Amino acid sequence: MSAYLYWILAGFLLLIVEMTSGTFYLLVLGLAAFAAALAAWAGVSFGAQAGIAGVVALAGVAVVWKMRAGDKPEVSGNVLDVGGMVTLDSWIDPAAGVARVRYRDALWEARVVLAPGQQAPEPGTALYIRNVDGNVLEVAAGR
Repeated sequence: MSAYLYWILAGFLLLIVEMTSGTFYLLVLGLAAFAAALAAWAGVSFGAQAGIAGVVALAGVAVVWKMRAGDKPEVSGNVLDVGGMVTLDSWIDPAAGVARVRYRDALWEARVVLAPGQQAPEPGTALYIRNVDGNVLEVAAGR
């Protein structure tokens, strides 16, 4: 059997296994095997075939890694709290923007995000939740 058939077989096997994992990394390796099969069909030496497969695999893994890094949400997964109204209760550290806010009849620690030129709000001011980081709310004057 010719070398390109082995590469094609490896490529299809990787694609089939990818269907069960859903990570896209095995898809990239399968495409790299197909690139090596094309090189083998063109009569390139085995070392060059493996090199082509390696270059395509590294480039593909870098692309998948970059795409998956962009999947991280900027807003927390707790979307039920985002947009909720809180009341500024008191300042803990006004210089750092850390305050206590009242939300759902409890006091929470919050980071107050101010727009450029905006003054720090007074206690009793209504603010809105922009994000939740653990048990710290990120709040701002506008939604």
